Amino acid sequence: MAKAKSIYSCTECGGQSPKWQGQCPHCEAWNTLVETVAETSVAAGKNRFSALTANASVQRLSDVEAAEVPRTPSGIVEFDRVLGGGLVQGAVVLIGGDPGIGKSTLLLQTLAHLSVTRNVLYVSGEESPQQIALRAKRLVLDASSVHLLAEIQLEKIQTTIAQQKPDVVVIDSIQTIYSEQLTSAPGSVAQVRECAAQLTRIAKSNNVTMILVGHVTKEGALAGPRVLEHIVDTVLYFEGDTHSSFRLIRAFKNRFGAVNELGVFAMTEKGLREVSNPSALFLSQHGTQVAGSCVMVTQEGTRPLLVEIQALLDDSHAPTPRRLSLGLEQNRLAMLLAVLHRHAGVACFDQDVFINAVGGVKITEPGADLAVLLAIVSSLRNKPLPEKMVVFGEVGLAGEVRPVQRGQERLKEAAKLGFTHAIIPKANAPKHKIDGMTIIAVDRVDEAVEKMR
Repeated sequence: MAKAKSIYSCTECGGQSPKWQGQCPHCEAWNTLVETVAETSVAAGKNRFSALTANASVQRLSDVEAAEVPRTPSGIVEFDRVLGGGLVQGAVVLIGGDPGIGKSTLLLQTLAHLSVTRNVLYVSGEESPQQIALRAKRLVLDASSVHLLAEIQLEKIQTTIAQQKPDVVVIDSIQTIYSEQLTSAPGSVAQVRECAAQLTRIAKSNNVTMILVGHVTKEGALAGPRVLEHIVDTVLYFEGDTHSSFRLIRAFKNRFGAVNELGVFAMTEKGLREVSNPSALFLSQHGTQVAGSCVMVTQEGTRPLLVEIQALLDDSHAPTPRRLSLGLEQNRLAMLLAVLHRHAGVACFDQDVFINAVGGVKITEPGADLAVLLAIVSSLRNKPLPEKMVVFGEVGLAGEVRPVQRGQERLKEAAKLGFTHAIIPKANAPKHKIDGMTIIAVDRVDEAVEKMR
């Protein structure tokens, strides 16, 4: 097979150049030329277009049968939860995370479970077969039916997939794969985009479940072109501190399930183990009630989680007081402090304010607003909140407490874990009493601050 010619296209204007230049000769933009594979001939392009138009058929949406997508359980319940119920034939899953966080360990465990009933292939571009065998031995996995290929050339991987006809393929990692069609180095924008596109075509045309491992940048985003996340069906991120034993997998995109779903694992000597009660991870164990601590119920996908929000206020000795937030949005903290001063009369302009979500969890929903404010007031007054109390609610700039989604499920989860009091938005107040729980419904910030006294 003749090697395809590569050209350089401008990402700004679409202009093409036979060789790389620092400046686009068409629009004069700098550093916008990226390598792509050129068509072999105009006629070949026309023939492909003719074939596509010959096979294409227009139909009414009402005539299409909406059938449920069959799922294949991975053997790991928390992983299935994030995927939306299991692996889907022909789906492409991209999973990213920091080095050493457990991506390869999770996928090797998954393939070991699937190999009992499915034909699976593990393609490693980073580790040797001996290293993978040592990991399987350390994790006490029966990986005798897992097919292994140590290769980084795309064309050889394609040939192996055509010969083996696997049901599930893991590519570890997409940044190490390169195609001979391009002259750029593995991991470049052009190589990652072309290899991902070719592997996606294989998955769709052969009903192969393709799992791609992706590197992340120092900012925590997936390395490579942004189009990589658009090509795939599901994007998963591994979260957690490498110095902690707990790991979180979060879905940011899923064409076959819910986004923002969360899976919780604990890293042990024998690999990742599922955590049956994840709320226990994010609650500190205090011997007595302490000031500045407030428990909230956040919603991660379909799962309510109890998380402890801690606040610490201290006299500021600098012209500009510090505002530091871990696990919560820092800009939102400044807004909440302004609302607290304006509508509840609690001033913190001479205080350093530190906020932390216990357990390293990242909370992105505004339902944590009320819990943050009450934790701040508790620390400022050095007065603990009542024991076994949970709080949730969004706070607006006018000082109102807005309702959050799935309020009933949050309250039921808190009651199941033994909490007896709750301060919630008035719009989330349940119509029927929840056994063993006293509900305090508020619609203003100053009212919530008053109720905690």
